[in-house]
Amino acid sequence: MRKVITFGEIMLRLATPGYARFSQIDNFNATYGGGEANVAVSLANYGIDVDFISRLPKNDIGRACMMDLRQYGVGVDQIIWGGDRLGIYFLETGAVSRGSKVVYDRAHSAISQIEKGMINWDQVFEGATWFHWTGITPAISQGAADVCLEAIQEANKRGIMVSTDLNYRKNLWKYGKSANEIMPELVAGCDVILGNEEDAEKVLGIVPEGVDVTGGHVEADAYLSVSQQIMKQFPRCKKVITTLRGSISANHNSWTGVLYDGKTLFKANNTYQITHIVDRVGGGDSFMGGLIYGLITWPDNDQKALNFAVAASCLKHTIYGDYNQVSVEEVEKLMDGDASGRVAR
Repeated sequence: MRKVITFGEIMLRLATPGYARFSQIDNFNATYGGGEANVAVSLANYGIDVDFISRLPKNDIGRACMMDLRQYGVGVDQIIWGGDRLGIYFLETGAVSRGSKVVYDRAHSAISQIEKGMINWDQVFEGATWFHWTGITPAISQGAADVCLEAIQEANKRGIMVSTDLNYRKNLWKYGKSANEIMPELVAGCDVILGNEEDAEKVLGIVPEGVDVTGGHVEADAYLSVSQQIMKQFPRCKKVITTLRGSISANHNSWTGVLYDGKTLFKANNTYQITHIVDRVGGGDSFMGGLIYGLITWPDNDQKALNFAVAASCLKHTIYGDYNQVSVEEVEKLMDGDASGRVAR
Protein backbone atom coordinates (compact mmCIF):
# COMPACT_ATOMS: atom_id res chain seq x y z
CA MET A 1 0.00 0.00 0.00
CA ARG A 2 1.30 3.43 -0.96
CA LYS A 3 -0.21 6.46 0.70
CA VAL A 4 1.21 9.98 0.69
CA ILE A 5 0.23 12.87 2.96
CA THR A 6 0.99 16.47 2.04
CA PHE A 7 0.47 19.44 4.37
CA GLY A 8 0.37 23.15 3.56
CA GLU A 9 -1.62 26.11 2.28
CA ILE A 10 -3.75 26.24 -0.83
CA MET A 11 -4.75 29.62 -2.23
CA LEU A 12 -7.05 31.23 -4.73
CA ARG A 13 -4.92 32.15 -7.74
CA LEU A 14 -5.98 35.25 -9.67
CA ALA A 15 -3.98 35.57 -12.89
CA THR A 16 -4.03 38.21 -15.58
CA PRO A 17 -5.23 36.84 -18.94
CA GLY A 18 -2.42 35.95 -21.34
CA TYR A 19 0.62 38.16 -20.83
CA ALA A 20 -1.29 41.28 -19.71
CA ARG A 21 0.08 43.44 -16.93
CA PHE A 22 -1.88 44.15 -13.74
CA SER A 23 -2.46 47.73 -14.91
CA GLN A 24 -4.03 46.60 -18.17
CA ILE A 25 -6.81 44.26 -17.10
CA ASP A 26 -10.36 44.41 -15.73
CA ASN A 27 -10.71 40.68 -14.97
CA PHE A 28 -8.68 37.77 -13.58
CA ASN A 29 -8.63 34.05 -14.33
CA ALA A 30 -9.43 32.25 -11.07
CA THR A 31 -7.96 28.84 -10.19
CA TYR A 32 -6.44 27.29 -7.05
CA GLY A 33 -2.92 26.30 -6.16
CA GLY A 34 -0.23 25.90 -3.53
CA GLY A 35 2.98 23.92 -3.19
CA GLU A 36 1.82 20.85 -1.31
CA ALA A 37 -1.59 20.78 -3.00
CA ASN A 38 0.13 20.84 -6.40
CA VAL A 39 2.24 17.83 -5.40
CA ALA A 40 -0.90 16.02 -4.24
CA VAL A 41 -2.65 16.56 -7.58
CA SER A 42 0.37 15.22 -9.47
CA LEU A 43 0.44 12.08 -7.34
CA ALA A 44 -3.30 11.53 -7.71
CA ASN A 45 -2.87 11.75 -11.50
CA TYR A 46 -0.27 8.99 -11.27
CA GLY A 47 -2.60 6.73 -9.30
CA ILE A 48 -1.07 7.27 -5.86
CA ASP A 49 -3.40 7.39 -2.85
CA VAL A 50 -2.82 10.91 -1.48
CA ASP A 51 -4.42 13.13 1.15
CA PHE A 52 -3.92 16.88 1.36
CA ILE A 53 -4.04 18.36 4.86
CA SER A 54 -4.78 22.02 5.45
CA ARG A 55 -7.11 24.45 7.22
CA LEU A 56 -9.80 26.15 5.15
CA PRO A 57 -12.43 28.74 6.02
CA LYS A 58 -15.89 27.24 6.32
CA ASN A 59 -17.49 29.37 3.64
CA ASP A 60 -18.34 29.02 -0.03
CA ILE A 61 -14.77 29.76 -1.18
CA GLY A 62 -13.29 27.20 1.18
CA ARG A 63 -15.79 24.59 0.04
CA ALA A 64 -15.16 25.38 -3.63
CA CYS A 65 -11.44 24.95 -3.06
CA MET A 66 -11.99 21.57 -1.40
CA MET A 67 -14.23 20.45 -4.27
CA ASP A 68 -11.56 21.52 -6.76
CA LEU A 69 -9.03 19.19 -5.11
CA ARG A 70 -11.55 16.37 -4.85
CA GLN A 71 -12.26 16.39 -8.58
CA TYR A 72 -8.60 15.55 -9.22
CA GLY A 73 -8.75 12.54 -6.91
CA VAL A 74 -7.01 14.13 -3.90
CA GLY A 75 -8.25 13.02 -0.48
CA VAL A 76 -9.65 15.98 1.45
CA ASP A 77 -11.50 14.34 4.34
CA GLN A 78 -8.79 15.29 6.87
CA ILE A 79 -8.86 19.01 6.02
CA ILE A 80 -9.93 21.01 9.08
CA TRP A 81 -12.25 24.02 9.03
CA GLY A 82 -11.64 27.38 10.68
CA GLY A 83 -10.53 30.94 10.14
CA ASP A 84 -12.14 33.62 8.02
CA ARG A 85 -10.45 33.58 4.64
CA LEU A 86 -8.55 31.71 1.99
CA GLY A 87 -5.20 33.20 1.01
CA ILE A 88 -4.92 34.76 -2.45
CA TYR A 89 -2.05 35.29 -4.82
CA PHE A 90 -2.09 37.47 -7.91
CA LEU A 91 -0.02 36.43 -10.94
CA GLU A 92 1.22 38.51 -13.85
CA THR A 93 2.83 36.27 -16.46
CA GLY A 94 6.03 37.65 -17.96
CA ALA A 95 7.26 37.39 -21.52
CA VAL A 96 10.71 37.45 -23.16
CA SER A 97 12.88 39.72 -20.96
CA ARG A 98 10.06 40.74 -18.59
CA GLY A 99 9.78 38.32 -15.71
CA SER A 100 6.57 37.17 -14.08
CA LYS A 101 5.35 38.83 -10.88
CA VAL A 102 3.49 37.45 -7.87
CA VAL A 103 1.68 39.58 -5.28
CA TYR A 104 0.52 37.81 -2.11
CA ASP A 105 -2.64 38.57 -0.18
CA ARG A 106 -2.53 35.83 2.43
CA ALA A 107 -2.24 37.65 5.76
CA HIS A 108 -4.65 36.23 8.38
CA SER A 109 -5.52 33.28 6.14
CA ALA A 110 -7.10 30.25 7.79
CA ILE A 111 -3.88 28.24 7.89
CA SER A 112 -1.80 31.15 9.20
CA GLN A 113 -3.83 30.90 12.40
CA ILE A 114 -3.39 27.15 12.82
CA GLU A 115 -2.04 25.86 16.15
CA LYS A 116 -0.52 22.65 17.48
CA GLY A 117 -3.13 20.11 18.52
CA MET A 118 -5.69 21.13 15.90
CA ILE A 119 -4.85 18.24 13.58
CA ASN A 120 -5.21 14.63 14.67
CA TRP A 121 -1.97 13.25 13.26
CA ASP A 122 -2.75 9.74 14.56
CA GLN A 123 -5.74 9.72 12.26
CA VAL A 124 -4.01 11.49 9.37
CA PHE A 125 -1.00 9.15 9.32
CA GLU A 126 -2.98 5.92 9.56
CA GLY A 127 -1.71 3.77 6.70
CA ALA A 128 0.60 6.51 5.39
CA THR A 129 4.05 5.72 3.99
CA TRP A 130 5.24 9.20 2.94
CA PHE A 131 4.83 12.77 4.25
CA HIS A 132 5.67 15.89 2.23
CA TRP A 133 5.90 19.55 3.19
CA THR A 134 7.60 22.64 1.77
CA GLY A 135 9.46 25.64 3.13
CA ILE A 136 6.49 27.81 2.19
CA THR A 137 4.38 26.49 5.09
CA PRO A 138 6.66 27.48 8.02
CA ALA A 139 7.15 30.88 6.36
CA ILE A 140 3.45 31.72 6.78
CA SER A 141 3.37 32.08 10.58
CA GLN A 142 4.86 30.76 13.79
CA GLY A 143 1.77 28.60 14.25
CA ALA A 144 2.16 27.04 10.81
CA ALA A 145 5.84 26.38 11.53
CA ASP A 146 4.95 24.75 14.87
CA VAL A 147 2.35 22.47 13.28
CA CYS A 148 4.75 21.56 10.49
CA LEU A 149 7.34 20.51 13.08
CA GLU A 150 4.64 18.61 14.97
CA ALA A 151 3.79 16.69 11.79
CA ILE A 152 7.42 15.89 10.97
CA GLN A 153 8.06 14.58 14.49
CA GLU A 154 4.93 12.43 14.39
CA ALA A 155 5.94 11.05 10.99
CA ASN A 156 9.44 10.29 12.28
CA LYS A 157 7.98 8.34 15.22
CA ARG A 158 6.05 6.15 12.80
CA GLY A 159 8.94 5.49 10.41
CA ILE A 160 7.20 7.40 7.60
CA MET A 161 9.44 8.74 4.83
CA VAL A 162 9.58 12.55 5.03
CA SER A 163 10.41 14.84 2.09
CA THR A 164 10.70 18.59 1.75
CA ASP A 165 11.11 21.17 -0.96
CA LEU A 166 13.08 23.99 0.71
CA ASN A 167 11.20 26.54 -1.44
CA TYR A 168 12.56 29.85 -0.12
CA ARG A 169 10.15 32.77 -0.58
CA LYS A 170 11.63 36.02 0.68
CA ASN A 171 8.28 37.84 0.55
CA LEU A 172 6.70 35.42 3.04
CA TRP A 173 9.05 35.52 6.03
CA LYS A 174 7.35 38.47 7.74
CA TYR A 175 6.50 37.33 11.29
CA GLY A 176 9.83 38.11 12.94
CA LYS A 177 11.74 34.91 12.21
CA SER A 178 14.08 34.20 9.31
CA ALA A 179 14.22 31.00 7.31
CA ASN A 180 17.58 29.99 8.76
CA GLU A 181 16.20 30.33 12.29
CA ILE A 182 13.20 28.04 11.69
CA MET A 183 14.03 25.67 8.87
CA PRO A 184 17.05 23.66 10.13
CA GLU A 185 15.07 21.99 12.93
CA LEU A 186 12.39 20.96 10.45
CA VAL A 187 14.83 19.83 7.76
CA ALA A 188 16.63 17.67 10.33
CA GLY A 189 13.64 15.32 10.27
CA CYS A 190 13.70 14.79 6.50
CA ASP A 191 14.86 11.80 4.46
CA VAL A 192 14.61 13.49 1.04
CA ILE A 193 15.53 17.15 0.45
CA LEU A 194 14.84 19.11 -2.74
CA GLY A 195 16.19 22.60 -3.32
CA ASN A 196 17.82 24.85 -5.87
CA GLU A 197 20.86 27.11 -5.47
CA GLU A 198 18.91 29.99 -3.85
CA ASP A 199 17.18 27.64 -1.39
CA ALA A 200 20.49 26.15 -0.27
CA GLU A 201 22.00 29.58 0.35
CA LYS A 202 19.06 31.41 1.93
CA VAL A 203 17.72 28.53 4.02
CA LEU A 204 20.85 26.56 4.91
CA GLY A 205 23.72 29.00 4.27
CA ILE A 206 25.29 26.74 1.63
CA VAL A 207 26.60 28.48 -1.50
CA PRO A 208 27.25 26.58 -4.75
CA GLU A 209 30.17 27.64 -6.92
CA GLY A 210 30.19 27.88 -10.70
CA VAL A 211 26.50 28.64 -11.09
CA ASP A 212 25.30 31.31 -13.54
CA VAL A 213 21.53 30.99 -13.56
CA THR A 214 20.74 34.40 -15.04
CA GLY A 215 23.04 33.63 -17.94
CA GLY A 216 21.20 30.41 -18.62
CA HIS A 217 24.22 28.26 -17.68
CA VAL A 218 23.91 25.64 -14.96
CA GLU A 219 26.53 22.93 -14.38
CA ALA A 220 25.28 19.81 -12.58
CA ASP A 221 28.68 19.07 -11.00
CA ALA A 222 28.59 22.38 -9.12
CA TYR A 223 25.93 20.90 -6.83
CA LEU A 224 27.94 17.92 -5.60
CA SER A 225 29.59 19.89 -2.80
CA VAL A 226 26.23 21.42 -1.85
CA SER A 227 24.64 17.98 -1.61
CA GLN A 228 27.53 16.67 0.48
CA GLN A 229 27.30 19.63 2.85
CA ILE A 230 23.55 19.12 3.26
CA MET A 231 24.03 15.46 4.13
CA LYS A 232 26.75 16.33 6.61
CA GLN A 233 24.54 18.95 8.25
CA PHE A 234 21.47 16.68 8.25
CA PRO A 235 22.61 13.07 8.79
CA ARG A 236 19.07 11.67 8.53
CA CYS A 237 18.93 12.74 4.87
CA LYS A 238 19.26 9.91 2.34
CA LYS A 239 18.86 11.83 -0.90
CA VAL A 240 19.46 15.44 -1.99
CA ILE A 241 17.91 16.57 -5.25
CA THR A 242 18.40 19.80 -7.15
CA THR A 243 16.44 21.19 -10.06
CA LEU A 244 18.61 23.01 -12.57
CA ARG A 245 16.79 25.79 -14.37
CA GLY A 246 18.62 28.02 -16.80
CA SER A 247 16.59 31.16 -17.46
CA ILE A 248 17.37 32.31 -20.96
CA SER A 249 14.18 34.38 -20.99
CA ALA A 250 10.72 34.32 -19.41
CA ASN A 251 9.58 32.05 -22.26
CA HIS A 252 12.72 29.94 -22.73
CA ASN A 253 14.25 27.90 -19.93
CA SER A 254 16.57 24.92 -19.89
CA TRP A 255 15.47 22.29 -17.39
CA THR A 256 17.13 19.25 -15.82
CA GLY A 257 18.11 17.92 -12.41
CA VAL A 258 20.55 15.96 -10.28
CA LEU A 259 20.17 13.51 -7.39
CA TYR A 260 22.83 12.61 -4.81
CA ASP A 261 22.42 9.49 -2.66
CA GLY A 262 25.54 9.90 -0.52
CA LYS A 263 27.75 8.05 -2.99
CA THR A 264 26.73 8.88 -6.54
CA LEU A 265 25.62 12.10 -8.21
CA PHE A 266 22.97 11.05 -10.72
CA LYS A 267 22.35 13.42 -13.63
CA ALA A 268 19.08 13.34 -15.54
CA ASN A 269 19.45 11.79 -18.99
CA ASN A 270 17.88 14.81 -20.65
CA THR A 271 18.23 18.57 -20.45
CA TYR A 272 15.03 19.96 -21.93
CA GLN A 273 14.91 23.24 -23.81
CA ILE A 274 11.46 24.60 -22.98
CA THR A 275 11.16 27.30 -25.60
CA HIS A 276 7.47 28.28 -25.38
CA ILE A 277 6.51 28.22 -21.71
CA VAL A 278 2.76 28.28 -21.10
CA ASP A 279 2.96 28.49 -17.29
CA ARG A 280 6.03 27.88 -15.13
CA VAL A 281 4.27 28.32 -11.77
CA GLY A 282 4.18 24.94 -10.06
CA GLY A 283 7.18 23.67 -12.02
CA GLY A 284 9.11 22.70 -8.89
CA ASP A 285 6.02 21.10 -7.36
CA SER A 286 5.49 19.00 -10.49
CA PHE A 287 9.11 17.87 -10.20
CA MET A 288 8.55 16.87 -6.58
CA GLY A 289 5.37 15.02 -7.43
CA GLY A 290 7.18 13.13 -10.17
CA LEU A 291 10.12 12.40 -7.88
CA ILE A 292 7.97 11.00 -5.06
CA TYR A 293 6.14 8.82 -7.58
CA GLY A 294 9.44 7.63 -9.02
CA LEU A 295 11.05 6.85 -5.68
CA ILE A 296 7.95 4.94 -4.56
CA THR A 297 7.55 3.05 -7.85
CA TRP A 298 11.24 2.30 -8.51
CA PRO A 299 12.84 2.30 -5.03
CA ASP A 300 16.06 0.77 -6.36
CA ASN A 301 16.42 2.96 -9.44
CA ASP A 302 17.21 6.56 -8.53
CA GLN A 303 18.18 7.32 -12.11
CA LYS A 304 14.75 6.39 -13.44
CA ALA A 305 13.01 8.30 -10.64
CA LEU A 306 15.04 11.41 -11.49
CA ASN A 307 14.38 11.07 -15.21
CA PHE A 308 10.64 10.76 -14.53
CA ALA A 309 10.64 13.88 -12.32
CA VAL A 310 12.46 16.00 -14.91
CA ALA A 311 10.20 14.85 -17.75
CA ALA A 312 7.03 15.39 -15.68
CA SER A 313 8.03 18.91 -14.76
CA CYS A 314 9.03 19.69 -18.33
CA LEU A 315 5.48 18.84 -19.39
CA LYS A 316 4.05 21.01 -16.61
CA HIS A 317 5.47 24.09 -18.35
CA THR A 318 3.00 23.42 -21.17
CA ILE A 319 -0.06 23.41 -18.90
CA TYR A 320 -1.94 26.44 -17.59
CA GLY A 321 -2.52 26.68 -13.85
CA ASP A 322 -0.63 25.40 -10.80
CA TYR A 323 -1.51 21.72 -11.26
CA ASN A 324 0.41 19.31 -13.46
CA GLN A 325 -2.37 17.45 -15.25
CA VAL A 326 -0.43 14.73 -17.03
CA SER A 327 -0.51 10.94 -16.94
CA VAL A 328 2.26 8.42 -16.30
CA GLU A 329 2.03 7.36 -19.95
CA GLU A 330 2.60 10.92 -21.19
CA VAL A 331 5.63 11.35 -18.93
CA GLU A 332 7.13 8.03 -19.96
CA LYS A 333 6.64 8.91 -23.62
CA LEU A 334 8.75 12.03 -23.16
CA MET A 335 11.29 10.09 -21.06
CA ASP A 336 11.68 7.70 -23.99
CA GLY A 337 12.59 10.58 -26.28
CA ASP A 338 9.33 11.42 -28.02
CA ALA A 339 9.10 15.22 -27.77
CA SER A 340 7.45 15.62 -31.15
CA GLY A 341 4.10 16.83 -29.84
CA ARG A 342 2.35 14.94 -32.63
CA VAL A 343 -1.41 14.54 -32.41
CA ALA A 344 -2.45 11.29 -30.72
CA ARG A 345 -5.22 9.71 -32.81
